[in-house]
Amino acid sequence: MTQNFTGSFTQQEPIPQAGLDAAMAVMQHGRLHRYNTAGDEIAEAALLEEEFASQTGAQFCLAVASGGYAMTTALRACGVGHGDRVLTNAFTLAPVPGAIAAVGAAPVFVGVTEDLVIDLDDLAAKLDQAKVLLLSHMRGHICDMRKLMALCDAAGVTVIEDCAHTMGAAWDGISSGRWGKFGCYSTQTYKHVNSGEGGLLISDDATGMARAIMLSGSYMLFEKHRAAPPPETFAQIKYETPNISGRMDNLRAAILRPQLRDLDTQARRWNDRYDVLAAGLADVTRLTLPHRPPEENFVASSFQFLLLDWDKDKVQQVLQRCAARGVELKWFGGAEPTGFTSRYDSWRYAASEPLPNSDRILAGIVDMRLPLTFSLDDCALIAQIIRAEVMAVYQAA
Repeated sequence: MTQNFTGSFTQQEPIPQAGLDAAMAVMQHGRLHRYNTAGDEIAEAALLEEEFASQTGAQFCLAVASGGYAMTTALRACGVGHGDRVLTNAFTLAPVPGAIAAVGAAPVFVGVTEDLVIDLDDLAAKLDQAKVLLLSHMRGHICDMRKLMALCDAAGVTVIEDCAHTMGAAWDGISSGRWGKFGCYSTQTYKHVNSGEGGLLISDDATGMARAIMLSGSYMLFEKHRAAPPPETFAQIKYETPNISGRMDNLRAAILRPQLRDLDTQARRWNDRYDVLAAGLADVTRLTLPHRPPEENFVASSFQFLLLDWDKDKVQQVLQRCAARGVELKWFGGAEPTGFTSRYDSWRYAASEPLPNSDRILAGIVDMRLPLTFSLDDCALIAQIIRAEVMAVYQAA
């Protein structure tokens, strides 16, 4: 008998009880605004920043309204403005070029490899076109960061890391977000910790973080931050920096703090699920799994495989056949953006040059969310379904 999968690809685990209790306490006292405290109370947002800075090894941390706001703020804090050009991945999600456009800058798209990371050869050829790289660790895939930083440092290019998919991950023992000047994280529902929306920004750069705190709307209350530069850093910056309000509130911070304490455990659970899927698809003809080098300590909240050089109609058949059996796959090869699968030539507000090698790879990328509500048996069944349907379409060709 043919088995179908009946689970939901968008259903997350519930917020842990400690998060519910902390959120209830905030709602009961009513002081949701991060600067609204009573007596010697320390705001939940300030505690979250302090704890995440410690967890990542960063000197400074700022909690904000979204991962996109974190990226936009990092760009502004680095001095990026109207008419500037910013290097970024051709394979990424819309908030990344959106952050560049939000500051009036233009993206310069860099290609993607079959391992779904930025093409370092293409990056090297384009380093003279911009002074900042907004590097997307897209879908949790991390490139050789030592090579990337050597290239960027030699060219005088500042690196900002988009770590929306790599919270808790590392390259060669150094945490994602700790290689560049800023690390930007998301706490949106489908990320590694869940507050619905939200973001975190980390840095060791005192001047840059002071600008970011002022941009977030600190109303001269920067001394209430605990993971912030010393007050004297703000002496001139506070007069020069506009308020572009994007603070995180205490309710979301309260929900997040217990989740961050469990991040290592959750990361192992995600990777257990990834491993089951990878094992189930390891030897499927004409299906390629991205290589994960030993230096990459990833956290797999999603799963990707490639149907390289397949006819687009055949890829669509695979998607349709899997969907009919309850397996929801997304594809980055479609001519029109669908859901989160838009691509560099979809963003018509951002001019782009053709990238033939990357177009070939994008046309083959198939993507799947991997929520922790899936059991290991669920993942084995999903792999079995994908395997069967890929082979059925391939053999019929």
